[in-house]
Parts: sequence; C-alpha cells; structure tokens
Amino acid sequence: MSDARILDRGYRKYDGRRSGVSGGVRSVVRHTVRSILGLGRPGRHKVFPVIVAVVAFVPALVFVAISILLGEIGDEVRPEYWEFFGFSIMAALLFTAFVAPEAIVRDRRDGMFALYLSTPLTKPTYLLAKAVAVVGTLWLIIGGPAMLAFVGYTVQGQGPDGFPAWLGVAARLLLGGLIASAIYAAVSLAASSLTDRRAFASIAVVLLVFGVSIAVGATVESDVAPDEVRLLDPLATPLELPARMFGGESFEYAGISTPLVVLACAAWLLIPAGIIAYRYRRLAAV
Repeated sequence: MSDARILDRGYRKYDGRRSGVSGGVRSVVRHTVRSILGLGRPGRHKVFPVIVAVVAFVPALVFVAISILLGEIGDEVRPEYWEFFGFSIMAALLFTAFVAPEAIVRDRRDGMFALYLSTPLTKPTYLLAKAVAVVGTLWLIIGGPAMLAFVGYTVQGQGPDGFPAWLGVAARLLLGGLIASAIYAAVSLAASSLTDRRAFASIAVVLLVFGVSIAVGATVESDVAPDEVRLLDPLATPLELPARMFGGESFEYAGISTPLVVLACAAWLLIPAGIIAYRYRRLAAV
C-alpha cells in the first residue's frame, strides 16, 4: 500500500501578473511568428521560410555589392528604390501561398482556436494578433530588401541629400512595404479562412494570386480589355502603389491614374478582410 497522503485540498487563486487582452495579443503574435517561421519546430518547417528569405534578399544584396565594388559607375544599373519591391514579388507569392496559411489553418485544425477564445481574447483581437504577425513577417520579405538597399546606398554616400529627404524616403519605403504586405496577407488569410487544410489553402492562394495575374495580363496584352483591367491583378497591383508614392510608375501600369491604383489597392485589402471577418463571425468557438 502506498504511503502517499493528501496534505491540502482545494484551488488556489492565481496571484501573478495579469497582462489582460494586450498581453494575450502580444503572446499570440509572438507564437504565430515563431510558428510560421518554423522556430522551435522540426527542420522541415524551416525550409520554405529560408527559401523565401534567400529569394527576397539576394537581388538587394547583389545591387549593394555592385555599388560597393563599382562606386559611381554602378549608378548606371542602380534601380529606383520602389523597384526593389518588385524584386521580392516571387518571394511574396511563395510566402503568401505556402507559409502564411499556417497562421490560422493550424489553430482551427488542432482546436487551438477554441482554446484561445477561452482566454480574454475575442475573435476580433485574435484576428488582430494574427494579422499583425503575418503582416509584420511579410514586411520583412517585401520591405526588408528595399530598406537593406536604402541603408547600403546611404552608407556608401549614395543616399538622399539631407536628413529630411532621407527620412522621407525611409517613411515611404516603410509605408509602401506595409501596404503591400497588408494586401498580400489579407488575400492569403481570406483563402485560408475557407478551409482547415493548409494544402488546400495554398492551392487557393496560388490559383487566386498567380492564376488571376496571368489571366489579367493575357487579357490586356491581347487588347481584349482596357489597361485599367490590370488593376484586377492581385500580384502586381499592390506593388504599383509604392511606385506612385515615389512619383514613378511601372511600364505595365503607365496611363492608369494614381487614384484608380489607390482605389484598387483599397479593394484588394478590404474585400478579403471582409471575407475573413464574415467567416470568423460564423465560426463556432467550440
């Protein structure tokens, strides 16, 4: 017979620090970032994040290296700051299709969504935390290379003249990257909200982003539709807005007014966000 005895019974009140909703949001953001980057998980979960980072940063590193090696001669091949966003377009597609869906699909599949809602978190604050995590991580893929090139040129003495001009360029790079990241994140999370399988979510993102982009390009190039139809391209349109912020425009969007570009980007952000809100409002917590 065991000599074990019960010395005390009952529950003790938690007397530790309570961080409330804000603490819960920060915790979900931190956990989500670690999850989608594969941190603390087996090596196979780190493969795609590493591939995406390499694809995103190599062009910026190459141009900075050219600037360092050739000096002023390298200015002849130096892209505009906003063009570095375009160099990240394939990395952005890989991230939105194969990495970002992990942020919300896994929670519904494993039952973590109901567990989150048993805390002070609500559906809106849960979605806010997920959006912050995905947009922040995606900004590193889209805006990170542009900021790296900007800093590299500045160190080489090839940046904007004067601190106000430097600050203005940095602000536009930051804002342009955030807007593009938010649109891609919204599209990815909207597709992911329709299924509990990450593979299905990835297929949906690829078909929506890459498939629609090809269809729109083919339609416009064949003169079947006007140039404004390019605004239906979910892959290239978000990257056109940073170009307009710097006073430029890409060749494909030449002739399309800036207000229309802004309106299209707003639609690509708000419509997927509405889909996410609708899906989660109808989703049972248990």
